[in-house]
Amino acid sequence: MFDLRGKVAIVTGGNGGIGLGMARGLAAAGARVVVAARNRDKSARAVAELSALGPGGALAIEADVTEERSVETLFAQTLERCGALHVLVNNAGINIRKPPQEISLEEWRRVIDTNLTSAYLCSHAAYPHLKKAGGGKVINIGSMLSIFGASFAPAYAASKGGIVQFTRACASAWAQDNIQVNAILPGWIDTELTRKAREQVGGLYENVLRRTPAGRWGAIDDFRGIAVFLAAPASDFITGAAIPVDGGYSIQG
Repeated sequence: MFDLRGKVAIVTGGNGGIGLGMARGLAAAGARVVVAARNRDKSARAVAELSALGPGGALAIEADVTEERSVETLFAQTLERCGALHVLVNNAGINIRKPPQEISLEEWRRVIDTNLTSAYLCSHAAYPHLKKAGGGKVINIGSMLSIFGASFAPAYAASKGGIVQFTRACASAWAQDNIQVNAILPGWIDTELTRKAREQVGGLYENVLRRTPAGRWGAIDDFRGIAVFLAAPASDFITGAAIPVDGGYSIQG
């Protein structure tokens, strides 16, 4: 039920943070992992690590997932080098922390394009290959800000709210093709992105600890299991879900 041997998985932004944590899980379960990202050196280090975890191996393809032509090249090279596609993880994301009245149109578009439009572009490109394979899995990365508002992240919150609705639309459209589409909603995870948030938002670290029943910030390896579950046959009757991975943060009143 959790065996991914023979499967090919693309993970956008898979060279660090939550994407790397998910890629670790997929690789250890036997999948061949394609790391799609822009930083070559960082991707090379990720590929070396992932290749040692399981039999499928890993490779890196440099891609800008906000550009349609680059996405087309990513999928063409994946099919050429791996022969098929079974799993897509739409993980690439950024944040610009400013209140709504201060964020510029260019900054707004940069966040929306990286976090939401990229998921559309990659899912759109993946669909025919997943259908040809007889089915597959798409895993979109939302956020706690898919649920909550935050004064310092209007574009990020809008993009992550959109991820959940995009997930539901694709899940409904593609169920007939045996393609399951689900979203993960990470809580406060210790990554490079959230370390910057702690520097910019006073008291954030302590406030998160107080609200989280698990009593800690998350780690990227907390996403290994959920990645395997949503990529594997174990989740074949789950689609359109948005699953918090947050130590209980979202259940607090």
